[in-house]
Amino acid sequence: MTASPDFQRQLKGYGLTTAQILYRMPDHRNLVQEYLWQEYDLSPDFPELKKFLDFWRRNLDGPVLSVTITHANVIKPTSFNAPGHLFLLN
Repeated sequence: MTASPDFQRQLKGYGLTTAQILYRMPDHRNLVQEYLWQEYDLSPDFPELKKFLDFWRRNLDGPVLSVTITHANVIKPTSFNAPGHLFLLN
């Protein structure tokens, strides 16, 4: 049994990336539309997002106004915060 491709990418450092893309409608330039893109990508270079935006610029008519990116590593070391007090239960 093998792990899923997404899980294997996470082990290589990929994190869940969400991009909010605002763009103008091709036929009605005064209207702004929103597109949400989500994929596993590498921070801070975001090669997958760059490929998608290059595809958008080459093939789609709606010009991009802005891109807002959020990124989270799903697999990461755990953290442990020791409590300030120690209580023993018998």
